[in-house]
Amino acid sequence: MTVFPTALVRRFREGRMVVRGLLDRDHPLLAQIVPTRRCNLACTYCNEYDHVSDPVPLAEMTARIDRLAALRTEIVTFSGGEPLLHPELDAQVRHVRARGMIAGLITNGFLLGPERIEALNTAGLEYMQISIDNVEPDAVSKKSLRTLDKKLQHLAAHARFEVNINTVVGAGGRTGDALVVTRRAKELGFSTSIGILHDADGQLVPLSAAERAVYEETIRIGQGLYTRINDFQRPLLAGQANDWHCLAGARYLYICEEGKVHYCSQRRGEPGIPLANYTVEHIRAARDTEKACAPYCTIGCVHRSSALDRILDRVPLLASNKPQLHLPVVR
Repeated sequence: MTVFPTALVRRFREGRMVVRGLLDRDHPLLAQIVPTRRCNLACTYCNEYDHVSDPVPLAEMTARIDRLAALRTEIVTFSGGEPLLHPELDAQVRHVRARGMIAGLITNGFLLGPERIEALNTAGLEYMQISIDNVEPDAVSKKSLRTLDKKLQHLAAHARFEVNINTVVGAGGRTGDALVVTRRAKELGFSTSIGILHDADGQLVPLSAAERAVYEETIRIGQGLYTRINDFQRPLLAGQANDWHCLAGARYLYICEEGKVHYCSQRRGEPGIPLANYTVEHIRAARDTEKACAPYCTIGCVHRSSALDRILDRVPLLASNKPQLHLPVVR
């Protein structure tokens, strides 16, 4: 049997995802699922964690992964809380791969070491994202380059999955930190992305001239798909609304620790339907639902999950829904 390099297999699976997405609108491209709400940090801007929740039992997580497979989901990314706190996360990653889906992980990185990284390699993890908020830790966030740099070195030496480092700019933060983080990530061979922060009241504030310069340079030197799909950020840089149709609940699903589907982490309760009961009809309804928060939304994963349909809408021959193309499963 021919064994393909891991990176080549990933490229094939990404290409297959795009083809199926173009031919069939009625399935999610990305689902973020929470195996535990517990986190080992307490970043003051975050509303997605606690310090007391038990991990979701493995049997329940397996059932949720099976339901996502039944919905023909392309990518399943474990989020939190801190997903590495779940004692059976590796089994969940293996199950995602066994069901033919792409396996990703969003982590704060603090629990990573060579042995933990090798275990994730063995489980079949394909993508990891770590967000680094600043160069030096402060009262808002300990996710700093100083505290995480050794972990990044471990990843560079041992990870067989792709690593993306996400950083942020705006809302009065340390203007140059995003550029320092991006340069270090590139030096270690990682892909990079950058987000735009709201202020403390949850309102989008136009970036200053200095912040825009940092953003532009970060995009210029960055690498990876997340860096390249950034058209939605251009109006936000100036504090302007985006004219787009949000496909949260359709192309993108957020599944909380209770197993309910929400539009995103910031819109919990909408639609709030148990994943076990979620159907293609719910996907179609969410696709047709206008979200009032969409014009000033800065959540990159939702924008990027909606991007493929913008292509469909511009190409008449692809605009109508097509039957799903059945391609061979490559794990």
